[in-house]
Amino acid sequence: MKTTGTKPLSQVAEGEIVNIVEIEGGRGLKGRLTTMGLLPKTQIQVVRNGGSGPFVISIGNTRMALGRGVVDKIIVA
Repeated sequence: MKTTGTKPLSQVAEGEIVNIVEIEGGRGLKGRLTTMGLLPKTQIQVVRNGGSGPFVISIGNTRMALGRGVVDKIIVA
């Protein structure tokens, strides 16, 4: 459920720092993202959001690439 001031991670510009609010997905997706360290209240920075190709984020000193379908389900503020 999106609240005021939240948006999908896919709509965040490169260089912007946001916090994860929730993950809109099934148990499998939530479990996979949790093991990757993507939990609510986690602060992430968007490294690459070029419209095509992988979506790259940074958590601390770790970078990871995510598919476009996944970043549409991660809600941030």
